[in-house]
Amino acid sequence: MPRYPYETVDVFTDRPFGGNPLAVFTDARGLSDAQMQALAAEMNYSETTFVLPPDDPANDARVRIFHRTAEMPFAGHPNVGTACVLARHGRDRNGVLRFEQMAGLVEIAVERDGTGAVTGAVIAAPQALSLGIELPAEGIAACAGLDPKDIITTAHRPVQASLGVKFVLAQAASGSLGRASPDLPAFRALESRHAELAGRLSLFLYEREGNTIRARMFAPLAGTWEDPATGSASATLGALLLTLDGGEDAAYTITQGVEMGRPSLLNVTSRRAEDGVRSRVGGGAVPMLRGEALL
Repeated sequence: MPRYPYETVDVFTDRPFGGNPLAVFTDARGLSDAQMQALAAEMNYSETTFVLPPDDPANDARVRIFHRTAEMPFAGHPNVGTACVLARHGRDRNGVLRFEQMAGLVEIAVERDGTGAVTGAVIAAPQALSLGIELPAEGIAACAGLDPKDIITTAHRPVQASLGVKFVLAQAASGSLGRASPDLPAFRALESRHAELAGRLSLFLYEREGNTIRARMFAPLAGTWEDPATGSASATLGALLLTLDGGEDAAYTITQGVEMGRPSLLNVTSRRAEDGVRSRVGGGAVPMLRGEALL
């Protein structure tokens, strides 16, 4: 019976039971697409990763990312967590890892403490910022169980944005974020009215005080009622804010997962590049569990 080892880590935290849990199958050779999807559903985390040999030997791995119901082209905490797991196995090259993914090549810088122990990682999102459709504040408010006046549109309307995976970004009024609760029928209704969403409606709500941000992410249509730490959405938000604020670069501190009892800390840096606005996102990762899947 084939055995497929996996490890779990809590990502975007420096302590156990915080952040966003991730399962990493460190050698997924021999697993079919259907088995990977079934294992991701079985693990029941926001995402699960599967490490395969790279197509290009100049890179370190091909990493496939699945959430409970589908494969992802790119995601934040899966890359941070997978990089930390592989670096702890000595699979980085001078503190750098390069992962091939559907959205493009993801480069990760591994972080270590004074003893050389892996503590976290910083990833570069594979694409520059792109913007999609705007959505009505009333519909977004309904999805989050809020009043329309709780959605601030002064800086931007709720907008679909991506650095490799699409999110709808919406600013919430100060003090309203803690009252938010996803409304599944409202999500279904809003998605059905906008074919441009292509079945994906992941809502990243945030409150902002300067460059300090609190956020929550709801994606019930994909099986994630709430996500405790969403690195790809945080990086996308940083790129959007830099576009709106002006300047050449900026740094943001984002707290997420508070209402879930899994506080997370994400550090985002965004900059203007020749092809648009790009972002990096980083944080800690704590080892938790090891096991095997028997298939």
